Amino acid sequence: MSYLDHFKLNEQAFRLTPDPEFVYWSKQHARAKAYMESTIWLADGFVVITGEIGSGKTTLLQSFLSELEDDVVYAVVSQTQLTATQFLQAVLTEFGFKPFNKRKVELLDMLNMFLIEQYSNGKKVVLIVDEAQNLSRKVLEEIRMLSGIETHKEKVLRIILAGQPELKDTLDSPSLKQLVQRIRLRFHLGPLDESELHEYVEHRLKIAGCESGQLFADECYGIIHRFAGGIPRLVNTLCDTALLCAFADGKPQVDLESLNAAIDELDWKEHESITGRFAAIQSLPQTGRSMLTQIEVRADEEKLSVQSFPAGRIIVGRSPDNEIYIKSKFVSRHHAQLISDDRGCVIEDLNSTNGVFVDEKQVKKYRLNDGDVISLGVHQLVYHDLRDIDDDSEESDFDEDCEESELDEDREESELDEDLEESVDDARSDTGT
Repeated sequence: MSYLDHFKLNEQAFRLTPDPEFVYWSKQHARAKAYMESTIWLADGFVVITGEIGSGKTTLLQSFLSELEDDVVYAVVSQTQLTATQFLQAVLTEFGFKPFNKRKVELLDMLNMFLIEQYSNGKKVVLIVDEAQNLSRKVLEEIRMLSGIETHKEKVLRIILAGQPELKDTLDSPSLKQLVQRIRLRFHLGPLDESELHEYVEHRLKIAGCESGQLFADECYGIIHRFAGGIPRLVNTLCDTALLCAFADGKPQVDLESLNAAIDELDWKEHESITGRFAAIQSLPQTGRSMLTQIEVRADEEKLSVQSFPAGRIIVGRSPDNEIYIKSKFVSRHHAQLISDDRGCVIEDLNSTNGVFVDEKQVKKYRLNDGDVISLGVHQLVYHDLRDIDDDSEESDFDEDCEESELDEDREESELDEDLEESVDDARSDTGT
């Protein structure tokens, strides 16, 4: 007996491949689709849809495309790590051209003539860019210029950008103000809440042909939400694995035992949206000291906050789930991380939009010194080292490598008397080695 026969399903209910027939219209998905549909009758400006990986953006786009009328001509570009010229070639290719071995000015002329021709024939033209978070600023500027192509009456190209949350960070960059002014509507797809998740699972099972009632016990839904975080793709993965576990055990329904077996099989932890992105860091063992790092947050020479942290990872960014939360359009959602331990603190740029600067020098990864000033947009972080360093110890100024070298030498000199060892230590300290 097959997996589908066992549960009396006509097809797999939780496939990862986007399928418009399975789309579940939560309130936010319905609203996002309405925004996309508005591009058809609102010719000026364009729409930006963002969402986490697996939130259903691509399925939403496919559903939107499947319902377009015959008077709409569209192109979908999903390979977005392109130069400006390559992007124009990709767009023209989607519209049926063979635009290769042509200069940029020729590509623009081809596209412009095509748009005017379609307008003259009563056609509406829509350009959809999926995975738009990968677009370079030059390509985004090219899109802004394309959105300005118009007749004496109206714009002739409707544009929808869809991408991961990083797209929001990119659009908030000061260098893209002109582009942002062209955006008519923006919407972010968040995760499903527990009630929506319950409806989502039952909806997909019904579309797949389930007629025998619930295939998941009621007590399973809270656990699914905890581990999948309400992200549709993760829900699909967990539910499909749970059905397989129940099938392997010959059960007619997924119970808590089957669900826990699936979680173990996937080796999943509770989703970051439930636990807090870096909650696990708080359980790191302390190294004998309560606090190692203090960060003073400033803006316009005004002190905004002072926070102290134990050993571990400290995330700085615009998202409220970060340890250091900075509400600023110049700061990325997860901009940088500070990693502190007995040796001190290192700051690392997390591929932020506007970079990390220490004393006006841009850095990717940098070991901080007490009093260093870190610049993130218009905000400054002043680092203070709270390690309990013994000032009387001559070894307190040594870095890690010197300390290890000294220990090795001490072992080799174990037969020397105490006075000789002290004189060697004093000599090292005086020479700064």
